[in-house]
Amino acid sequence: MVGGGQLARMTHEAGIPLGIKFKLLSNAPQESAAQVVSEVVIGDHRDLDTLRAFARGCDVITFDHEHVPTEHLRALEADGIPVRPGPDALVHAQDKGVMRAKLDAIGAPCPRHRIVADPADVECFADEIGGFPVVLKTVRGGYDGKGVWVVRSSKEAAEPFRAGVPVLAEEKVPFVRELAANVVRSPHGQAVAYPVVESVQVDGVCDTVIAPAPDLSEELSGQAQELALRIAHELGVVGHLAVELFETADGRILVNELAMRPHNSGHWTQDGAITSQFANHLRAVLDLPLGDPRPRARWTVMANVLGGDYPDMYSAYLHCMARDPQLKIHMYGKDVKPGRKVGHVNTYGDDLADVRERAAHAAGYLRGTITE
Repeated sequence: MVGGGQLARMTHEAGIPLGIKFKLLSNAPQESAAQVVSEVVIGDHRDLDTLRAFARGCDVITFDHEHVPTEHLRALEADGIPVRPGPDALVHAQDKGVMRAKLDAIGAPCPRHRIVADPADVECFADEIGGFPVVLKTVRGGYDGKGVWVVRSSKEAAEPFRAGVPVLAEEKVPFVRELAANVVRSPHGQAVAYPVVESVQVDGVCDTVIAPAPDLSEELSGQAQELALRIAHELGVVGHLAVELFETADGRILVNELAMRPHNSGHWTQDGAITSQFANHLRAVLDLPLGDPRPRARWTVMANVLGGDYPDMYSAYLHCMARDPQLKIHMYGKDVKPGRKVGHVNTYGDDLADVRERAAHAAGYLRGTITE
């Protein structure tokens, strides 16, 4: 697995019961997954020689991020190394311009958009769609709100162009909430779909996920699952695909982003689904039969633990575990930084208000923003 973050850490955990031997390419020995995987190679995923040496002897290569250069992945495939998802699929999660063009070609519903050349062109785009504000995105390299700007005039539009990469302009969708449809697809085309979830964002970072999305009609839920499965098929995805969606006031869904790896909106599946996203991602990349994605409980809520500065985590565990014996805590072993995802909690049950309160309290207490 290329990438040493928490997604690799939790995917490795899912592979332990199957006896899967993991080899990890990590940027540094202190990264989340590097702390727990036995065979770790420290190196730069942007260096082709490092990738080739790492891949030697591996049955299959997969990822916990989308930042490996596309041409390097093509070189690995040319060397006979199975890469899953492959570069022809993964480029749609790496490059937002390529993604939008492909989604347009297959008729997937999207916000209005186009590549823009400079701030003056941003103003032209705004005129085309009825005015500002406009969302600007660098086509490569963004995550968790980074590489994304909401601009209200051409004067505010200069910053995105300083990165020296193409800039995608999109309409600012007046959505009522954000949803995510998570699916997993194997090399021979077997696919499963998890329940559609509601994703609550704070400052561009996922804060809470509710599974299934409350008050989502069966029709719209089915449309979202079918759309995600169709995108996975059309793009040739192998492994987990998260399709982030906007739900509009008039009952439509629009594709916001794609991620081809385990995803924050699927963390609830660790404790809330029969087969987690991590286990199914592994099954897919190894071309094993996929597991049942159905939920175990009526409601499951995932809340991220964002970087605070709690001085005594052991005492925090004592409080949270005593208060809620059903609580599931997943910490990543990461250094605490403001706004950084350092862990998450999962709660479940039959009463959504209760499940949400328990998750919010535990995440807040582990962060240090709640003290009683």
